[in-house]
Amino acid sequence: MPYLQIDVPNHHSAEQKQRLAKRLGEIYSEMMQANARRVSVAIRELGDGGIWRCTEAEPYPAALLMCDIRRGRPPEQRARLARALVEAIVEILGLRVDQINVEFTQHAGDEMYHPLLGGLSDDWAAGET
Repeated sequence: MPYLQIDVPNHHSAEQKQRLAKRLGEIYSEMMQANARRVSVAIRELGDGGIWRCTEAEPYPAALLMCDIRRGRPPEQRARLARALVEAIVEILGLRVDQINVEFTQHAGDEMYHPLLGGLSDDWAAGET
């Protein structure tokens, strides 16, 4: 963890997806005070008609970024992170802000196992990098 998973309504080049993964990892590690090596990013292209935002009128193509993270960060920190991640998605994939939602699922550290970082994770602590 963290595991950032974005479902998108269209296709993007491997170069765009790599740029997005790199940028999301940089943003996450800086803003959430976490080792960048912890971050995994999935970009799932659901294709035309694969994901929609419902409205009172007609639904329109949407995107959803799910962030599975260690618990402990205050809501303000998560809100800043969400805004920065959305900005990166808009810049790199060309989606509109109104197409993107961000959702967080928080876990205890010991629910995550990183072989490269020594096994089970510790709970998050302020100042960690």
